[in-house]
Amino acid sequence: MIRAILLDLGRVIVPFDFNQAYTRIEALGGIPASEVPAKLLPTGLMQRFESGEIETGDFVRQVSELCGIDVPRETFDEVWNSIFLRETIISEELVAGLAARYRMVLVSNTNPLHFGMLWKNYPILRHFHALVLSYEVRAMKPAARIYRRAVEEAGCRPEECFFTDDVPAYVEGARAHGIDAVQFVSAAQLEQELRQRGVF
Repeated sequence: MIRAILLDLGRVIVPFDFNQAYTRIEALGGIPASEVPAKLLPTGLMQRFESGEIETGDFVRQVSELCGIDVPRETFDEVWNSIFLRETIISEELVAGLAARYRMVLVSNTNPLHFGMLWKNYPILRHFHALVLSYEVRAMKPAARIYRRAVEEAGCRPEECFFTDDVPAYVEGARAHGIDAVQFVSAAQLEQELRQRGVF
């Protein structure tokens, strides 16, 4: 029997496209958009930021240097957060309805820059009873620590938790901890998975 529902954030609730930020970096006089991933990925900056290992100011400074931009912090934040699209993938109505009957836990690999903006601009997040965020837990999926925290926040046994994520490795990580987990494909598929488990 399902007692808690655990949801990923990016590409489950909120869609995103990093290319939007890369294009804006180029427009600000930085390196070409196509070169941004190659500059950033080898540094591990994103992983360290989302694991809570570096402060926001250090992250902003290092990314700015690597990408060749020198802009006010407000502008940087706007550019970095421009990856998120306005319309959510699953509806607020669905999440609100689930929250009325189940413990809702958000489980996300994220960082303070992104999550601060999302919390202010996406009311759907207010329906969650607990937030398990990688930069606060200091561990990213599929690390064991983040799933343990998620189960603790759910307040029930792992097998009583349902979790969905768009990344297969993160789904497998949850299953390794006894959580009933499936890969997210679409809102309709999620509803079907929940219906099969008697949630609706």
